[in-house]
Amino acid sequence: MVARLVIAAPSSGAGKTTVATGLMAAFAGRGLAVSPHKVGPDYIDPGYHALATGRPGRNLDAYMCGTGLIAPLFAHGARGCDLAVVEGVMGLYDGAADQGELASTAQVAKLLKAPVVLVVDASSQSRSVAALVHGFASWDPEVRIGGVILNKVATDRHEHLLREALGESGVPVLGVLRRAPSVATPSRHLGLVPVAERQAAAVAAVAAQAEQVLQGCDLDALLGLARSAPELHAEAWDPNGLWAVVPQGGTGGHSPTTGPHPANRPGRRPTVAVAGGAAFTFSYAEHAELLTAAGAEVVTFDPLRDERLPEGTSGLVIGGGFPEMYGAELSANEPLRKAVAELARSGAPIAAECAGLLYLARSLDGRPMCGVLDADARMSERLTLGYRDAVAVSDSPLAATGTRMRGHEFHRTVIEPGAGAAAAWGLRQPERRVEGFVQQGVHASYVHTHWAGAPEAAVRFVAHCGRGREAESGA
Repeated sequence: MVARLVIAAPSSGAGKTTVATGLMAAFAGRGLAVSPHKVGPDYIDPGYHALATGRPGRNLDAYMCGTGLIAPLFAHGARGCDLAVVEGVMGLYDGAADQGELASTAQVAKLLKAPVVLVVDASSQSRSVAALVHGFASWDPEVRIGGVILNKVATDRHEHLLREALGESGVPVLGVLRRAPSVATPSRHLGLVPVAERQAAAVAAVAAQAEQVLQGCDLDALLGLARSAPELHAEAWDPNGLWAVVPQGGTGGHSPTTGPHPANRPGRRPTVAVAGGAAFTFSYAEHAELLTAAGAEVVTFDPLRDERLPEGTSGLVIGGGFPEMYGAELSANEPLRKAVAELARSGAPIAAECAGLLYLARSLDGRPMCGVLDADARMSERLTLGYRDAVAVSDSPLAATGTRMRGHEFHRTVIEPGAGAAAAWGLRQPERRVEGFVQQGVHASYVHTHWAGAPEAAVRFVAHCGRGREAESGA
């Protein structure tokens, strides 16, 4: 039994991240073990959540992982905690396009049986706030809105008018926050600037958010609301359970994996290098856990600073991030670019998503990159954003031809050509097209995936690492 709250809003921009992060930090400051979660595919907000709580920020994505995994993933992350705070995505009832409530904050709240706190931007309204809250509270009777936090309130008089109006709504006001520039987090073309790029400033911002919440919110009432959540009957997700059928509602495996768990097999564990640092901040905590469970030794390296891959690297994972912001530095690290190209030529498995795709290209905005792919990337004005229903169209270390996975695209860059002679994925929506590159051991694509929904991807990847090591030794 974990006390839990979902922090939602009528729309984006109301202040969910500020309030959720401030609550996490405030409760952690009280000595509670707080488990941070984020609805949807967002990589950046969980970095601030981790800073506030000292625990990995984890995503709950019903589209990519399936509805059947939401409660187990939540239980995995919240194990041993006193309180879980779940930050929503977009507006409370907004989800995957043309998919009804799928992947919405409301759906996740229902799957977790968690009360919702609605964060309302009150900056341009007074009595109308009651109609807004009433509409959200009555839209879906299965969603329990347990309170409201009013954000961006201008004056004491403004607060009085808002409270008076909401007094007739039956939804209690659990917090009132004034406008405060000190809690703001800078944004750019893909959202907030990640923690890794502004560590000291991010620490100060999170501290200011905690102080604002302490001053403006009723923490005792919020904790009481969280503790009113009913028991959640869900077995915690276990990365070591790779050898069982994926739970119903998952989007990945179709059959059990047999044989001894690879971590228990004799021999050295293959080293999988995972790109990190300021340029590659996008990763899900479950990926490293799944790789480890599949038998790998996971080692993080920073392409901005390290001139060599970790010793004994037999597989490479390069996730998302902002290489376009660090193009000059990445290009200047020629020794590492050559090492990555050499690893690719050896046939070792390399999984690259979005930023990783750009890094493997011949060039990015005219600057030399690793040259693994015969393609060139550049920034563009067009934002590509949305969930993707993908089918593997080429065999790779990540997926066999015909494997179906769900993913997400989010970028303002283009790569030309958009697909290699052997493409990575065939996308079913929003339009049918092929994209990405498969060559030798490389699988590179714009599509971000969540391996908790397809754990066989980690098993397959680590198995290919082992094959490469056996080939090197002549086994």
